[in-house]
Formats: sequence, structure tokens, C-alpha cells
Amino acid sequence: MFATTRFASLFFFVAALASTSGDPYLLDIDPVSGEKLGENPVIVQAEGRELRFASQANADAFKADPAKYRAAIDEKLTQQQLPFYPLDTCPVSSAKLGGMGKPVDVVVGNRLVRFCCGGCKPKFEKDPATFLAKLDEAVIAKQKPGYPLGTCVVSGDKLGGEMGKPVDVVIGNRLVRLCCSDCIRDLRANPRKFLAKLDAAAPAK
Repeated sequence: MFATTRFASLFFFVAALASTSGDPYLLDIDPVSGEKLGENPVIVQAEGRELRFASQANADAFKADPAKYRAAIDEKLTQQQLPFYPLDTCPVSSAKLGGMGKPVDVVVGNRLVRFCCGGCKPKFEKDPATFLAKLDEAVIAKQKPGYPLGTCVVSGDKLGGEMGKPVDVVIGNRLVRLCCSDCIRDLRANPRKFLAKLDAAAPAK
């Protein structure tokens, strides 16, 4: 039974990654050792998500026993993204989060998704791309009015300048506005570097 459940879970995450691009790994620590990641981490795809490790040995250790580390990764990603989460309703049922008890927090492709109850997760799994698109729209709508930069975090070029309409990208439930689609690759390659620029520009709370 455990093997069947584990295989089904793995299939879901792989399917979710195929239908969306998945978010890059945003933690600054190795999931296995807990050590700080350097500038050239080992990047792998595992269980339908991107993960980054300080060494190939740590990546191999994760692949050998992912269940040993998965819960801790999800907990840290949840804590990291909760302050930016844009919805107070379930993306599936539209019910108020907390109205049916404690929300069910699930990490899909490194993205936090919050449900009103466990019954909404299977509905999400049938069409994750649709519900993640709904979450993207909510992030953009909530964070765009107070976006702290008038320039692209990657190129430094003015948003809405010669490159045309800014490109809005959502990573880890955070809005990042780019001057053009060419900057998306650099953003995904080193997301923490560019999110740090966004943090530095944000007004103190």
C-alpha cells in the first residue's frame, strides 16, 4: 500500500511539473546537510521539482531516500512563502481559509498552495495548471500596485521602456517584473540573487 501511495504521489508531482514549469528552488540551504548554498550549487530535478545541493554527494543522498528530507523542505518553503501568499480563500472551492479548520498547506513544484480542506487537493491534482494560473493572477493583482522597482531586476533597464510592456513572472508566490522575456532564464537560474534586489528595494515594514 505504501509503495502504491508513494508512486501515485510521485506521478502527481511529475505531472504537475510537465503541465507547468515548476518554480526554482528558493531556499539558501542544502536540503540534506543544511549548509549554505554557494554560487554554483548542484541543480537536479527530483520528484517533479527543482532542488539545489552543495555537492553531488548530497544530491545522491536525497535521491536515495527523498522521504527522509521532503517534509523539512516543504516546511521551510511554506514558512518562506506564507508572508507573500495572496489568497485568503481556497483556489479550488473559493471557501474562506480557516472556515473549515486549519488550512491544508501543500507544496507543488516548490510553490505553496493552500486549501480549505483535504478534499480539495484531489480536485487540484486533476488540473493543477488551471489552479496555479489562478494563483498567479492573485499574486500579480495583489503585489503589482506596490511593486517597489521601476527597473528590471536582471538587466537594470526601465520597465515599460524600449523593450515594451513589462513581463510579469511569479516565483515562490512573489511577483517579479522583467523588461522582457529574455530575462526569465537568468531569473530562474539565480532567483535568490534577484529576489534579494527586490527585498532591498521594498519599503521597511
